[in-house]
Amino acid sequence: VQLQASGGGLVQSGGSLRLSCVASGFTFDNYAIGWFRQVPGKEREAVSCIESYNNDTNYADSVKGRFTISRDNAKNTAWLQMNSLKPEDTGVYYCKADDIRNNYWGLGTQVTVSS
Repeated sequence: VQLQASGGGLVQSGGSLRLSCVASGFTFDNYAIGWFRQVPGKEREAVSCIESYNNDTNYADSVKGRFTISRDNAKNTAWLQMNSLKPEDTGVYYCKADDIRNNYWGLGTQVTVSS
């Protein structure tokens, strides 16, 4: 089982990044996918998630209107499009796959937004 997050980097405030989460080793279609972020000294926080069965999405209030989560089950991939980035979006971003029995975390990707 593997989840690989990528696409992070250094961007100026107001810029955009697109994170990818590529899965292998499990039935991707059956899993909800979530994006989380963490900064040193703080707890990991949920950013967005997309359901497996109807593609319903949810967003943290802090990213609503700026971030968009999507998935393509045929490609075993989920994305997080991040626009109008702010310095407070800085952190390590992780993707997570959840079903009723299992959950899997990927390694994170660093996002740094400079002011």
